[in-house]
Amino acid sequence: MNDPIHPARIRLGMVGGGEGAFIGAVHRIAARLDDRYELVAGALSSTPEAARRSGLAIGLAPERIYDDYAAMARAEAARPDGIEAVSIVTPNHLHAPMARAFLEAGIHVICDKPVTTTSADARMLHQLAGERGLIFAVTHNYSAYAMVRHAQQMVRAGELGEVRVVQVQYAQDWLAEPIEQEGQKQAAWRTDPARSGGGAVGDIGTHAWQLADTIVGQPVESLAAELSSFVPGRAVDDDVQVLLRYRNGARGMLWASQVATGHANELRIGVYGSRGSIQWRQEQPDELLWTPLGEPTRILKRGTPAANAAAARLSRIPGGHPEGYLEGFASLYSEIAEHLLAAREGRAAPADAQFPAIEDGLRAVEFIEAVQASARAGGSWVQLPT
Repeated sequence: MNDPIHPARIRLGMVGGGEGAFIGAVHRIAARLDDRYELVAGALSSTPEAARRSGLAIGLAPERIYDDYAAMARAEAARPDGIEAVSIVTPNHLHAPMARAFLEAGIHVICDKPVTTTSADARMLHQLAGERGLIFAVTHNYSAYAMVRHAQQMVRAGELGEVRVVQVQYAQDWLAEPIEQEGQKQAAWRTDPARSGGGAVGDIGTHAWQLADTIVGQPVESLAAELSSFVPGRAVDDDVQVLLRYRNGARGMLWASQVATGHANELRIGVYGSRGSIQWRQEQPDELLWTPLGEPTRILKRGTPAANAAAARLSRIPGGHPEGYLEGFASLYSEIAEHLLAAREGRAAPADAQFPAIEDGLRAVEFIEAVQASARAGGSWVQLPT
């Protein structure tokens, strides 16, 4: 972040993210990038041997490497220097019991998405976090990119006029072949309905949905969806196409695919209003295209005077030096840190420090379930909970 002076670091624990895991290392880098956290404890793997190896490899003290999350929650809650927050970076089906254990131990939670595999579990966590007065953050990391915040502020300020059309997609091709049948670890659990709770709709469709939700700021009232499994033998969807109806009358389309040949991580959005439009691509994160009605398209860049205050808040380095995936993740962790420090000190967090919370995680799971219900009904329109 652009203020280099921070209070004492937040004591952080991690569940999952051990050897062979991609996302655990991402979370650890993100938490440390702005020097807001210190990782002091972990239950990093599902077996004691792998958990110990993983903990020692990243420098955890041996006595704070745990065999399982329940023992970690109990032990850390009893320590005077115990963790203040835990990052949960396991397969989706484990999120709910793990988050519950730490909330019941009085520990703030930072959880990967989707927050649970059922809306009933998400509602339970929402209620529990509220009852305990604890922070529950969900790491929809794309919401913390600088130019996403710029776009959000433009929509809130009415610069686009009335939002009419929203087009959002997340296209990948890494599951274009049945690599889950060859023992690829990430593919194996993500294509297992018992562990993932869904396929492309839960894995990347929720990212697309949450990106649109962040920028547009209007709730989706209903949707009609089709789920497809193109790879033979695959037990979950690998492509999802959704029509969206927003409360203000806007219409939208969401496409998420993990069999889109030629695409790596093509997350992009276009928002079209009565006075202008904006377009953003995750693979070119420092640029936002802004087209006022009847005027030429302008390229707004992070780190330049064209960026608004919302974008400048999340910029670390001058324009021309790209900030992307890791920096966006780090910005999210730093926004969460503002709230964790405020909770520690018994004060209000800064109003402009925002992050997806458990209520956003609940709505994302409700989106997944609505998509699945619509697909089962042959693409019929389904209402989302209000």
